[in-house]
Amino acid sequence: MTTLYARFAAHIDAALDALEADGALTAGVDRRNVTVEPPRDASHGDLATNAAMVLAKPAGMNPRALAEALSAKLSALDEVAAVDVAGPGFINMKLTDDAWRSEVNLISDAGDAYGRSTVGAGKTVNVEYVSANPTGPMHMGHCRGAVVGDALASLLEYAGHKVIREYYVNDAGGQVDVLARSVHMRYREALGEDIGEIPEGLYPGDYLIPVGQDLAKQHGTRFVAVPESDWLVLFREAAVAAMLVMIKADLKLLGIEHDVFASEAIVQRDKLPEAAEAFLRARDLVYDGQLEAPKGEVDPDWEPVTLPLFRSTQFGDDQDRPIKKSNGSWTYFGADMAYHFQKAQNADALIDIWGADHAGTVKRIRAAVQALTEGTKPFDVKLVQMVRLLRAGEPVKMSKRSGNFVTLADVVREVGKDVVRFTMLTRKADAQMDFDFAKVVEASKDNPVFYVQYAHARICSLKRKVAEAGIDATTPDVSKLDATDLELAKLAAQFPRIVESAAAAREPHRIAFYLYDLAAAFHAYWNSGNDDPERRILLVNSVETTSARLFLAAAIGQVIANGLSIMGVTAAVEM
Repeated sequence: MTTLYARFAAHIDAALDALEADGALTAGVDRRNVTVEPPRDASHGDLATNAAMVLAKPAGMNPRALAEALSAKLSALDEVAAVDVAGPGFINMKLTDDAWRSEVNLISDAGDAYGRSTVGAGKTVNVEYVSANPTGPMHMGHCRGAVVGDALASLLEYAGHKVIREYYVNDAGGQVDVLARSVHMRYREALGEDIGEIPEGLYPGDYLIPVGQDLAKQHGTRFVAVPESDWLVLFREAAVAAMLVMIKADLKLLGIEHDVFASEAIVQRDKLPEAAEAFLRARDLVYDGQLEAPKGEVDPDWEPVTLPLFRSTQFGDDQDRPIKKSNGSWTYFGADMAYHFQKAQNADALIDIWGADHAGTVKRIRAAVQALTEGTKPFDVKLVQMVRLLRAGEPVKMSKRSGNFVTLADVVREVGKDVVRFTMLTRKADAQMDFDFAKVVEASKDNPVFYVQYAHARICSLKRKVAEAGIDATTPDVSKLDATDLELAKLAAQFPRIVESAAAAREPHRIAFYLYDLAAAFHAYWNSGNDDPERRILLVNSVETTSARLFLAAAIGQVIANGLSIMGVTAAVEM
């Protein structure tokens, strides 16, 4: 299956080959920056290429002259109606109507596969996302990163990558000890003790009550009046296991399932930090040195300490970073570095989805990955801004520490998985976002979720109405599609290139933006029949036109469904 934009990329490549063979173009010029895309101004044509502009200088040619030579080759193509060289050497092409009609047929033939790409070449990408501390149920602070990561994973698969969806469980830090102590109080409570108010600094949420009850059933009073050292590890492991069950259930409500749950505790147990340190020391990238004194007023008790430092500055960081603390335990960075060392063993590229509050650690982890993979594994961090929750314009408060946070499960149950997922992709990940419970379920053009799903539902309704009218639309004649009809086909044909560009940029929100534009175009096409009855899709007195337009509408519906599948959103059949 070769879609229209891919086909024309091949046409241009063949034309350049021909120019090389004719001696009209220097052989071997790098063509990677040659593009085929719609012109910014639709009046200039259907497709545009920058080939002459990007190749002329390295080829030692005048760009206008190269454009003229290339346009002569492209003019000979059956699918091309006209070619125009604009300005210093941009090439604009007007295609024949049959070229667009053929693409409508291709969408129908390809079905669910339309837009899928092989650009990923089967390379494995590890996408790590969510990775919330296992101290409670998922809340809306985790939601956006979860959706962005999951949609990005699907997008990369759609573009031909193999994807590992990974969740990093931070189960070796102090916060899980706090969790264990919180559960111990619930354990004592389950045994009949009046524990009063949960002390400041512990997790007060009711979600820990069942965990304490289970431990009481298993162990009775065994761990009530014994030192913490006797029960801390056991309670920590039980609590983390219970939290992961809860987290997985919450994520499943959003349609999210990870392939791997990697444990920080196991990373340290298996001595991966030691392995990473040895790897870096062998390359003189870890040395024993002293950190500079803290800037500003120095604590009188501060003393310089010799620590193992990673040469992070060699890779663009602001300062070298300690991988161990003065007590010999690993710093968070040291453990995280080892974890990325582990991930890189099984992937060709790594992507992390982080909250924007982690922006300060990007440089050091990027430096570590570059050092540990010797520059062979691309690494990208996507920062996700927090979401402000509103209800009819009024802020909704949430606080994980107080136990009064808004859970992801509650939100999904109130507005639905599809609404949550689509809404989270209606802004760039690093842009601020408001999630208003009233607006996200509003049936209006201003609500992208509704607008896109309504377009698909309308198309499904149209199919039913045509069948009810007794019209046999099983053998459509696409030659009946006129220039107005084909404007929709032109927009639909952009879907494969949108997929590839979104995957390359690691930006799944581009799919949501595109679907909104496509839905808007379809609604306008539908509504044009209100002003001009001849522009209606269902024309009872014209079976051929009805069949052709229904065929086109079905193609639009297919593209919408394919895009929604990448986003993890259901294509509504009726609304």
